[in-house]
Amino acid sequence: MTFSRSLAGAVLLVVAQAPALAATFGNPADTAAAKRPVERADLEAYIDGVLAAQMAAKHVVGAEVAVVKDGQVLLVKGYGYSDLAKRAPVDPARTLFRPGSVTKLFTWTSVMQLVEANKLDLNADVNQYLDFKLPATFAQPITLRHIMTHSAGFEEDSRDLVSEDPASLMPLGRWLSTHMPKRVRAPGNYTSYSNYATALAGYIVERVSGEPWADYIEHQILTPLGMTHTTGVQPLPAALAGDMSVGYKFTEGEYQPKKFEILLGGTPAGALSTTAADMAKFMMAHLANGTLNGTRILGDSIAQVMHTQAMTHDPRIPGFALGFYEQSSHGLRVFGHGGDTQWFHTNLALIPSERLGIFVTFNTDQGGALTESFTKLVLDHYFRTPVPVTPTVADAVQQAERVAGEYLSNRHSYTTYQKMFALTGFAWDISVGKEGVILVSAGGEAARWVPVGPLLYREEVGNGLLAFKADESGRVIRAFLGDNPTDANERLAWYESPKLHLKLLGISAAIFLLTLLAGIARFVRARTGRRRPEDTLPGRVWLYGISLANLAFVALLKSLASDPTALLFGKPTTLIRSLALPVVAVLCTVAALAMMLRQWRTAAGTLDARLRYGAVVVAAVVFAWSLNQWNLLGWRM
Repeated sequence: MTFSRSLAGAVLLVVAQAPALAATFGNPADTAAAKRPVERADLEAYIDGVLAAQMAAKHVVGAEVAVVKDGQVLLVKGYGYSDLAKRAPVDPARTLFRPGSVTKLFTWTSVMQLVEANKLDLNADVNQYLDFKLPATFAQPITLRHIMTHSAGFEEDSRDLVSEDPASLMPLGRWLSTHMPKRVRAPGNYTSYSNYATALAGYIVERVSGEPWADYIEHQILTPLGMTHTTGVQPLPAALAGDMSVGYKFTEGEYQPKKFEILLGGTPAGALSTTAADMAKFMMAHLANGTLNGTRILGDSIAQVMHTQAMTHDPRIPGFALGFYEQSSHGLRVFGHGGDTQWFHTNLALIPSERLGIFVTFNTDQGGALTESFTKLVLDHYFRTPVPVTPTVADAVQQAERVAGEYLSNRHSYTTYQKMFALTGFAWDISVGKEGVILVSAGGEAARWVPVGPLLYREEVGNGLLAFKADESGRVIRAFLGDNPTDANERLAWYESPKLHLKLLGISAAIFLLTLLAGIARFVRARTGRRRPEDTLPGRVWLYGISLANLAFVALLKSLASDPTALLFGKPTTLIRSLALPVVAVLCTVAALAMMLRQWRTAAGTLDARLRYGAVVVAAVVFAWSLNQWNLLGWRM
């Protein structure tokens, strides 16, 4: 932990800081005093206004909402269109949306059912349930508890996860055994969201129950709860296919309809199709610890185990229950799950102390910016919290200097070409502001965070928390965002900085371009008989080879990046072929390096010519080093 090397120390620190933490989170008693009753008429009017503004601002075609309270449905409503061309309105009882990773909650519920039946052990090596083996990369085996808290230690790998072609589907076990990501950290230490691990849990449900995952959830969850318009089957059954909402991409002022997305082997991680009316039943069942209208899908005690926090990076910020992750705010413990496909975006939030559940889903790619903000706006309306008092932190400036640096989410590829996505603005750049404030920049946006405790910060405008962890020497090594307990952010060494590498790659590319332009000028001078003394330097052909190969690779990569779907979900042939170009450039670099040494040994050409030649060679070495850092040198597929 950041602030203690023992659990006892952590507990003592939390107790000692109770006043500061109450100010940070909002005092529950104060929250209760500011609470307004959640009633249907007020709720509907408020949500109508919120969604009208949100959907217009983000160009969203359709949405569904469900709100449940005290075991009753307060609101189930559709907004906008399920098919824009037909002007078909969204019907929240019939229109199917894709809730993405909210699907995982059904997989986790299935696991807990089998734990309750003594058919699964949360703490056992999952290899005992599989017909293939996870490698023993680390001494600690992976358990279902690790999988349900997303701390199994797999790297991110989205290849072959999504397709529009139903023929691409393959049996879950075969997909899992042929698409296994590398284990890159010991399990149980840090969260790093994993679709693969969830699919693995779904396959364990299949193996232990003896029926396919989609059939199991239908028989054990959907049918008992009366969720008649929900399925995990792909493609959709004929009886439901006509009710599927179109998914949309808003681009260049137009709504582009998209085909039904097929989750390939990762079906237990995101294949569900459902309605708001059905999700209201699922929320009420979990809020009642596994029961709805006298029907139980979980026993009371096992449901409580599932809903209890099972892991956190820092006790002062939200963490993970078993499958659900905490979205706590407004002085309330909130847990739930978000979900995203390419075109559909969803959030489910449960507030057990209020017996309140909120579900929202959008059918347009732009909806991804709205799901969590919608939930927070609803909580703002009903659970007003006082402005938190910012405690004084004595060593605020020194603490800011300790945490300053670059950080990168651990949810990325470490061993494949997909590591290059970490170059595209995901890293945080944290710098020191005035009076111990830190400035956090990421993705072109910046925010100010104020110190509120040892290695703990709160948004200056807002209530989000950011905690840091130091190693045994006191060096800060990780950062944890309270609003997102699904990953950890690792501090980067200077040579790992995406910002540095982008600069080096840009400078090197500029040198390669100038080299080719200079080569054209030399060719023209040679043809016109105006050759200069520096033009006689031997070995320039290697520089032209380096420059042409590297610039061609940059151009091809830029072209591929214009359609990131292929890079995210497949192994594009163009990329495989283009990876030969940096290899050619490296071979030319080796030859150019040998020639450079010979030039200096023989004093060939002019001094300026030799220096310019050497500059290109250095740029080529730096370029190759940087490509290697991001797994773009060689075929790391």
